Formats: sequence, C-alpha cells, structure tokens
Amino acid sequence: MNKRVGFIGLGIMGTPMARNLIQKGFTVTVFDLNTATVEQLASEGATPATSGKEVAQQSDYIITMLPKGEHVRMAVFGENGVMEGASKGLVIVDMSSVSPVDSKEMAILAETKGVHFLDAPVSGGEPKAIDGTLAIMVGGPEAQFEEVKPVLAAMGTDIVLVGDSGCGTTAKLANQIIVNLNIAAVSEALTLASKAGIDIDKMYQAIRGGLAGSTVMDAKIPMILDRNFKAGGRVDINLKDLTNVMNTAHELSVPLPLSSQLLEIFHSLKADGKEALDHASIVQHYEKMANVTVERKEQN
Repeated sequence: MNKRVGFIGLGIMGTPMARNLIQKGFTVTVFDLNTATVEQLASEGATPATSGKEVAQQSDYIITMLPKGEHVRMAVFGENGVMEGASKGLVIVDMSSVSPVDSKEMAILAETKGVHFLDAPVSGGEPKAIDGTLAIMVGGPEAQFEEVKPVLAAMGTDIVLVGDSGCGTTAKLANQIIVNLNIAAVSEALTLASKAGIDIDKMYQAIRGGLAGSTVMDAKIPMILDRNFKAGGRVDINLKDLTNVMNTAHELSVPLPLSSQLLEIFHSLKADGKEALDHASIVQHYEKMANVTVERKEQN
C-alpha cells in the first residue's frame, strides 16, 4: 500500500478524490495553483508541492484532474512540469475529461521519455467523488492499468479498462452525451408538467420507478425543485465536454443532431451568465422559453 501518489488539480472533483487517497493510507503529494486548497489537504496529511516537477520527484504514480487538455499538457509537459522531475517507469493517470486526440498525443509523447500515460476520466460528479464511488473508464496498456488499479480503487468502485489509449476519454464522451441529454429530457418534461399545473413532486414519485427512472433523474430533480444549482458538474465544463463530443463526431463523420442542439443550449446558458452553475440549470433554458418556473407546490 505504501505507494507514493502525486495529485495535480484540486478542484470540485480533485479535492475529495485526493482526500480519499489520503484516508486510504496512500502517501499523497498535492499541487494546485490554489494554494489554500493545497494547505487544507496538507493539514489532513498530504505533502504540499509547489510544481508538477516537485510532485513527480516524490511520486510513483501521478494523477491529473484538470479542466482542459491544455491544462494537462502544461502540467505534464510545460515548464516545471511533471516530465522535468519524472523517473523512467512513472505512471501518469489523467482523470480529466479531455479529447481522445489529446489523450493519444500525450501518451505517445510520454512514452518517448519512458513514462506511461493512462486516460481515466470519471463519472458520478461531486457526490461520488466525495464518497469514493466514481465510475472510472480507462484507456491504455493493461500492465499499467493493473499496476495502478489499487490507487483507482480508493476513488471509485466501477473501474473498467475500456481499451487502448484514448478509449477511456472516448467512453467519457459517450457518457456525457447520455447524462446531459438525459438532463435536457428531464428539463423538457418538467417544464411541460409545470406549465400544465401538475404537482412535480407527486409526478416524480409516480414515474421514477418506471422506465423513465434514472440516476440522472434522482440526482437532478431534487436539485431543480430546491432551486439548488450549486455546481457538481459545471455548465462550462460540460460545454467543453460537448464541444469535444462534436469535434470527435465530425472527425469520425458521425452526425449527432441532439448533441449539437444541446451544445447550443450550453452556449446560451454561458451567455446568460450561468457558466458556473450545475448542469441541472439546463432547466432554466426551458423555463425561460416557456415563462414558467419548475418548483414545488405550496402546501396548504
């Protein structure tokens, strides 16, 4: 168990993921531009670092959990990045949501320096990051997957090697299509029902056990009814993911009409100043068009 793990990127998801590694007994070195978060995790048992290079010098495995592909590239291959402190045989596990093209390119570049690179994006949002039950989809060599699997098991429960490099990020794109279109479908249904005057709480209880029921419905309808749009999965991050979806689809000549329309909805939300809200705020796009608010009926 005494493997040294470096963690770069301590945001909404990264902080609880790193915390789970600490609590499971790993020796964890952390780095983020937000020094307050680094200090917080240091107070919980992590070793603070001031650069990716310093993290690499103290780690057998490194996890990156960053917003975009360019951030991962900078953290790994940039000045004072991981590669400047990496020893041969180091395994980098990028758990960010980036494009398959980025993942494949970074894996090739890392291998030229004797470093292994896995793409291992996650699904489950902040709640599952906190309780350590994330779904983790991995792309890369099987030997390194098996080597790093005990580390991943500290953060997730459904851990699957999907295929070669880039397959993990491709699976995540498919996941994001399903999740976000599901939220949009729920939003359309709730907007219609609200306009018709139905008690949404009762309707939810009536349909959640049927074929329409889903993890997405159970996660997002309570948030919508509570008017709680605090981000677990931010609008701007999902906008980035849907952009990666469409870019990949265009490269493969795969038409995705529903995903392309949803991408425009995300752009509309961002233009409306909602980029930092949870993607449950997709409902606000429909509410605005229909001039209705999805909310609980007042109890007499």
